[in-house]
Amino acid sequence: MAKLLLLHAPQVVFSSSRSLVSVTTALYRRPLLLNSSFTSSDSHSSSHIVPRLRSRRLSARAFDDSPASSAELEKDQQEQPRDGVEEYPTGEMVYEDRNAWESIVVKFRMLFAYPWQRVRKGSVLTMTLRGQVISDQLKSRFTSGLSLPQISENLVKAAYDPRIAGVYLHIEPLSCGWGKVEEIRRHVLDFKKSGKFIVGYINICGLKEYYLGCACSELYAPPSAYSFLYGLTVQASFLGGVFEKVGIEPQVQRIGKYKSAGDQLARKSISEENYEMLSVLLDNIYANWLDGVSDSTGKKREDVESFINQGVYEIEKLKEEGLIKDIRYDDEVISMLKERLGVEKDKKLPTVDYKKYSGVKKSTLGLSGGRDQIAIIRAGGSISRVKGPLSTPGSSIVAEQLIEKIRSVRENKKYKAAVIRIDSPGGDALASDLMWREIKLLAETKPVIASMSDVAASGGYYMAMAANTIVAENLTLTGSIGVVTARFTLAKLYEKIGFNKETISRGKYAELLGAEERPFKPEEAELFGKSAQHAYQLFRNKAALSRSMPVDKMEEVAQGRVWTGKDAHSRGLVDALGGLSRAIAIAKQKANIPLDKKVTLVEVSRPSTSLPDILSGIGSSVIGVDRTLKGLLDELTVSEGVQARMDGIMFQQIGRDSLASPIIDLLKDYLSSLR
Repeated sequence: MAKLLLLHAPQVVFSSSRSLVSVTTALYRRPLLLNSSFTSSDSHSSSHIVPRLRSRRLSARAFDDSPASSAELEKDQQEQPRDGVEEYPTGEMVYEDRNAWESIVVKFRMLFAYPWQRVRKGSVLTMTLRGQVISDQLKSRFTSGLSLPQISENLVKAAYDPRIAGVYLHIEPLSCGWGKVEEIRRHVLDFKKSGKFIVGYINICGLKEYYLGCACSELYAPPSAYSFLYGLTVQASFLGGVFEKVGIEPQVQRIGKYKSAGDQLARKSISEENYEMLSVLLDNIYANWLDGVSDSTGKKREDVESFINQGVYEIEKLKEEGLIKDIRYDDEVISMLKERLGVEKDKKLPTVDYKKYSGVKKSTLGLSGGRDQIAIIRAGGSISRVKGPLSTPGSSIVAEQLIEKIRSVRENKKYKAAVIRIDSPGGDALASDLMWREIKLLAETKPVIASMSDVAASGGYYMAMAANTIVAENLTLTGSIGVVTARFTLAKLYEKIGFNKETISRGKYAELLGAEERPFKPEEAELFGKSAQHAYQLFRNKAALSRSMPVDKMEEVAQGRVWTGKDAHSRGLVDALGGLSRAIAIAKQKANIPLDKKVTLVEVSRPSTSLPDILSGIGSSVIGVDRTLKGLLDELTVSEGVQARMDGIMFQQIGRDSLASPIIDLLKDYLSSLR
């Protein structure tokens, strides 16, 4: 079978690319909604806003690998009760002061802590957040950069650490998705509950950076800071014209009117359906930003929007409008902190950086969990069935590796529940289905909660729908339930470069994917379309069954459409909105663990410490291998087959550091060489 070409796009959504020969790409995308109302209820010592959602009970067919017809699915669903409601805890952090005995125990532990875990009393935790380094994967001592779990954990530890006076947060241009930004912002707000200060400092003020910075107690910027609070844009790329110039003819089989991945290959401009989908996504993100800034600054939403529409680029205007505390250089902010903490001017401000503080154990601060254990399984990156020879550690979801971890959790009785943290645009459809099966089997033995990060679409959503409950951020990109298949005809390209290829075959359809030097024959085109329709129906029907919905209802929100978590929640593709903390709270609830009882979170997906992986991590940071070339090599080593992958969407200011598709880069180079 020929290699697959998967179009890769910037970090917010990924697509993939294989060789320029023949392609079979199936993109699964799109969601559905359940009505929900919100009621206030008291849980233990805190007040919670709890969403009331329909509970879902899956029939035995949900665990059957055999295809189910629409009629069978309808019958199964009619037998399932649909009038039940379920309340989910918010998982919101409630800061509680320690009593005298607890304080004594913590001080005793700190006294006998290892030297590298000791922190000077009155220290300021300093963290710099920038670029793509913010990952949803844990980092080992041999890998560089920040990780979302460690950022979150450091802020929790600092809130309870009597040695930490406050946090000084440097915010640089960010290229992670809005889901991760929302998670970090939530932890910033939680930290403020401790009564300690958290001061933000921002050099380049884009929408993401400001959204995070305005959540701090105070936000400062230098007089020369750049302000890019201009709004949001979304871009969709089209390769139809490029392929035409180089002599490549895409033969696309679309299934679903929102199949924008097919548009990327065959069209030269955006379709009405794609425009509608992207506009709704943009509206959601922009509205969420306006609401968040309004809440943090105390300004009216319309005033914030009016300010954006003025096209302000002077940092002084932000101060005048009260959007930042003051204009100061970094050394001036440090001097201010020294004065606030009573440190003499000629003395150095006591600080502890992110890397060192990450080594402070939670047990030292009395934050260790209880006897009950919940497994955390992290799944981030594109999905492949087996590990490629050039794959880097933590860069993708390798089905055979993740399945081993899922099985180990299922077979270990010490785990009361599991949370699967998904940050993936999808990938290999077969791999997605194999992992779905294992997650479903795990859900038979103990509660499984799917927690979505930046993106959990296509194959990422395929995995999530096997869980008992799905939790997403407001701006998680999810759904993407749909299929598109494509095959490239390279006859004109071969003619241009003087290349000839003759194919000898046996079997009526032997050349379906292998003879890229000619277009499809009529019977081949028919088979190609039927296979795509079959793949789509399998995914759609499985999604309908997992969400306890009639197939025709699921069809309304499938057809390849991408939704934000908020819209997916209202359409029933997602059960609750929130971050990892809410997913953990729901896991405790499902496992009949009191919400006020501590649990131990066990990271099942810790980074590998094998010698090849260590050398790979060191090589990536020291040598700085070109990302585009490495991305292309990774894509070329992914196994063949149908892909459950979301198409490429680029949100400027949502992810300013665009990771251009390797194939697009190659085509650019080729076109440049023709000049």
